Amino acid sequence: MTSTTPTPPEAAAPGTAAAVTDRRRWFALAIVMTAAFMDLVDVTIVNVAIPSIQKDTGATFASIQWITAGYALAFAAGLITGGRLGDIHGRKKLFLVGMTGFTIASALCGFAANPEMLVASRILQGAMASLMVPQVLSIIHATFPAEERGKVFGMFGAVIGLGAVSGPILGALLTEWNLFGLEWRPIFLINLPVGIAGLVLGAKFITESKAPKALKLDLVGVALVTLGLLMLLYPLTRGRELGWPLWGHLSMAGSLVVFGALVAYERVKARRDGSPLVELSLFRVKSFAAGIAVQMTFGLAMGIFFLVWTLYMQIGLGWSALRAGLTGIPFSIAMSAAAGMSVQSLVPRFGRKVLQAGALVTVLGLLIYIWEARHFGMDIESWQMALPLVVLGVGMGLIVAPLTDAVLSEVPQEHAGSASGLINTVQQMGNALGLGLVSVVFFGAIDDNLRLAEIGPAFSDAFQRSLWVVAGVCALIFVGMFLLPARPKQHLEGGAEATPSDDSDDVAKEPALTP
Repeated sequence: MTSTTPTPPEAAAPGTAAAVTDRRRWFALAIVMTAAFMDLVDVTIVNVAIPSIQKDTGATFASIQWITAGYALAFAAGLITGGRLGDIHGRKKLFLVGMTGFTIASALCGFAANPEMLVASRILQGAMASLMVPQVLSIIHATFPAEERGKVFGMFGAVIGLGAVSGPILGALLTEWNLFGLEWRPIFLINLPVGIAGLVLGAKFITESKAPKALKLDLVGVALVTLGLLMLLYPLTRGRELGWPLWGHLSMAGSLVVFGALVAYERVKARRDGSPLVELSLFRVKSFAAGIAVQMTFGLAMGIFFLVWTLYMQIGLGWSALRAGLTGIPFSIAMSAAAGMSVQSLVPRFGRKVLQAGALVTVLGLLIYIWEARHFGMDIESWQMALPLVVLGVGMGLIVAPLTDAVLSEVPQEHAGSASGLINTVQQMGNALGLGLVSVVFFGAIDDNLRLAEIGPAFSDAFQRSLWVVAGVCALIFVGMFLLPARPKQHLEGGAEATPSDDSDDVAKEPALTP
């Protein structure tokens, strides 16, 4: 049924005059980016508070593992489903539901009476994040016209850079301050006022959007993707603690069979009713398929780097959590600045060469860090780390924001939620794979029977070895980026209109990226 009633700004389609002139979308952007920041911080903020949690609650080492791993597993397992639920029921609605649940789970974490309650609350928090986070990119994709998305994703990259380093700093400060005698609990309770404000403002300013054609939730697909991810990520998360048992290797190998069954079923589901959980037609879009592969490999490299960096500073060098967090400030500033500049100024002129330059600059930063760690040894100071961290921040910033833009540029609006869920899922899978490899590339270089005086040098050597591995992975990323689109058509001189990609009939008629 059609209506003669004028379309209100809330319902304006992306790219229409109403959508372009509606200033409310910038408030919506601030709200969803705050939610993304909350998630990024919550992933890292717990690590620095672990000694306080263990002392206060008497948590065992296994419980501590689950406080961190439970969140990651629940988050990764639910991302694709959360994205598709947003497509079906409305991205604003799922975002608000996810934020409500995330805020409640944060309160339960903060008031947990014992380790078991804290583990259960963290799992709930991760599950709620999997409903909230996929809607962030989907809402941006549906709210902003193509010509504005580059600037928006630049801002998004800056938030990622800030969130990546803010977690450890904020966690260290809140734990050291021991506010109201609550010790570690404020690291979770700080989410309450942010979450409540986000709910109130989100309900007012976020525009609702969903897939233009009716879709159904693919329950079999949900079961298969959840099972496959758990079979892969659970052994990686617990493997080192359990001594890499045989069942873990069999589980990871079996996950490939489950993912194969998922692909076969999704093809049948798409032909039957057009409502698969994973829209396989997206992988016929060259920019999406190549970008997903690069994103997963990049996530793997970052999963290794950030963990070994933390271990090197806090255990190897014996620095406090606060000093280690403050040492990362140059990295955060450089990454945020480079992310914003890359999509607003550099990508329109140089296209994918910017991302490739980012990979090479990242390798350069790693090589400088390796040299400094070897040259200064245990006497290295925070200010001496500033140079490699700034170079690393610039390199990663040149990759993070443009890569997201490239992956989503040709995605049809009706599949934005599914695509967003896939992007976040492969990032988490890449990070989990990287964390699993830390046991090989980092701890594999450390003797289990070290004397106290040997710990620092051993951790320094393992850190250098790990950075060589990360540098090699970044070199592979550089090669893989040749499969990305050369440059965005929307930025070509003369404002030439782009045509849909020939790779898929489902591609939305939006400015595309040419190979």
